[in-house]
Amino acid sequence: MNDATVIREAAQWLVRLHSGEAGASDWAACARWRAAHPAHEQAWQKAERLSAQFGAVPPALGIPVLTRPTRATTQGNRRAVLRTLAALGVVAPAAWLGWQHAPWQGWTADYAAATGERRDVTLADGSRLTLNTDTAVDVVFSGTQRLVRLRRGEVYVRTAPDTAPDIATGTAPDTGSAGTPRRPFVVETPQGRLHALGTRFTVRLLAGHGDDPPATELVVLEHRVQVAPSGGSAPAIVQAGQGVRFTAAQIGPMRPQAQDPSGVDGAPGWTQGVLYADSLRLDAFLAELSRYRPGVIRCAPEVAGLRISGAFQLADTDYVLAMLRETLPVQVVLRTRWWVTVAPADRM
Repeated sequence: MNDATVIREAAQWLVRLHSGEAGASDWAACARWRAAHPAHEQAWQKAERLSAQFGAVPPALGIPVLTRPTRATTQGNRRAVLRTLAALGVVAPAAWLGWQHAPWQGWTADYAAATGERRDVTLADGSRLTLNTDTAVDVVFSGTQRLVRLRRGEVYVRTAPDTAPDIATGTAPDTGSAGTPRRPFVVETPQGRLHALGTRFTVRLLAGHGDDPPATELVVLEHRVQVAPSGGSAPAIVQAGQGVRFTAAQIGPMRPQAQDPSGVDGAPGWTQGVLYADSLRLDAFLAELSRYRPGVIRCAPEVAGLRISGAFQLADTDYVLAMLRETLPVQVVLRTRWWVTVAPADRM
């Protein structure tokens, strides 16, 4: 039985039962599905646990919105309504089906962190990962490679020397005869591969917007990382103190990367639960802050260019939003906790 298929079915049942239109026959049908195979029940239990973990909106909130007349509902296009709501962050289960992104990846990933969560992982070779909010990774170690596959989100990597014994000789040197790692440490993303050369670095997946395709962002904190786009363009070496974005087709320009003063031992501030801003545009700041809470934070165009500086604790994003009212000429309008708008203070 295909695990991914079962998990998708469990997510579909959750959406259906919390849509506001489920009747007794739907609940009975779901019960039959759960009883049909042990894997179904396991997937259902996991989905229910993660509905809380990923900050799902209570069903009562979604019901009146789902039943509000719209052009989509009059055309019978229920899926279009759910897709719209997912983009607004109003009904979280709709997003599970992949219309906004695919959080079920976290259900099947080797390691995952939910929205607002961070997670530290020590791998078999002693390398360490810190997963940022809403992140999922797979880890594949073999006799020839150490692979971390970033499926979603952002990860901070600290590589360790390879201590696995050589199959042929039984010895455990970290490098082969040519001085290269016998089992290279590689981070793979949809845009390409990053070969760590004894280093610390962060990797983040960036969604595409408009004409900009999806990309991977790399920041090297120590030593070097080789970037090899999946489209076959020439690889490049990124040095410590540099950052770069690349797509499957090409590598962007190298740029200097200032150290985050809110971090510890050179680590990014988010590993300590801190969002650092240095004269950052308000719209960019809110886009970053929104990664750490369920739902959507919208920024009115009139205040998007305001600048903000400081170190903000990510454990309490409500407090951060409240502080904006004290430091900037803005108001924070909460329709619900999952739908926030930051607008000019004089707008009624």
